[in-house]
Amino acid sequence: QVQLVESGGGLAQVGGSLRLSCAASGRTSGVHEMGWFRQAPGKERESVAALSRSGGNTYYGDSVKGRFTISRDNAKNMLYLQMNNLKPEDTAVYYCAANAIGRLEFPHYYYWGQGTQVTVSS
Repeated sequence: QVQLVESGGGLAQVGGSLRLSCAASGRTSGVHEMGWFRQAPGKERESVAALSRSGGNTYYGDSVKGRFTISRDNAKNMLYLQMNNLKPEDTAVYYCAANAIGRLEFPHYYYWGQGTQVTVSS
């Protein structure tokens, strides 16, 4: 089993930045792909960014390309999402996930965190 805990969410202004972190614990040697996903009220879960264990395979959703950067530190069992130039439409609950079921860009993963709220206000 792998446990994931997100942190770093909160309130930001339009054009501002936030950095999300996800700490993995448990059987972390078995963690492969990891990703960030988000869900706004009344909407389906959306893929934000994901990457392979080595970082050699990376995915970004069209709406965040050029603004968000995903990274990981396997030695520390951490996943990060640097979010710049935030927009109101980025408001959502952001979830960290590990071990994709299929392609890493799809929101089908074995392990999920509890989520962290990001609110972008104008």
